[in-house]
Amino acid sequence: MKRRTKIVVLGSALLLTAGAASAATASEAPSPRGAAVSEAPRPHEAAAPETDRPREAAALTGTAKLHRSAGDDITFSFDAHLAAKDKADPMKATGTFAFSHYQNGDGARAEVAVDCLLTGGKVAVVSGIVTESDLPGVEGKRVGVTVHDLGRHDRLGYSWAATGTPAEMDGLPKCVSSAPFEKVAKGTGDFTVVPWQPEF
Repeated sequence: MKRRTKIVVLGSALLLTAGAASAATASEAPSPRGAAVSEAPRPHEAAAPETDRPREAAALTGTAKLHRSAGDDITFSFDAHLAAKDKADPMKATGTFAFSHYQNGDGARAEVAVDCLLTGGKVAVVSGIVTESDLPGVEGKRVGVTVHDLGRHDRLGYSWAATGTPAEMDGLPKCVSSAPFEKVAKGTGDFTVVPWQPEF
């Protein structure tokens, strides 16, 4: 495989599983016999509105393909989250991300378990350990990716940009990656960044 093909040769096993949460609606109990009008619920008994729940401390989600004039199929997908209770520690982030690079039927993919997530404004840096890949020498290594959430013009960078392949990287710290120098393919940018708001 040519070195240029290797530049993003790791794979993104598709993380586009949209989890639909189903909410069960409780049916209203019948009024007791003889009651003329059912009593309205008191304010303190009403369910807390969605806006009263604490939002997660940070998140990076979405999928996009990278722009390649040669027609390479390169995809990155993210489902990374930092819970509100872990706001002070980005290294307690959870989730997965994945990526792939194929050209003329050749290429590779990788799935990654998130171990750190830092976001600021519309920029996110996420890292994790490769748990599964068909690229030799990559499983067990840490990789990092940077995303700039710019609507339909999202940008992306990755920790192996200077080395050519994650297989050549050792000892990468958590939440480390390159500047987001890559452009996403037209019509595919749907990355969403929830900004971290630490208390200093």
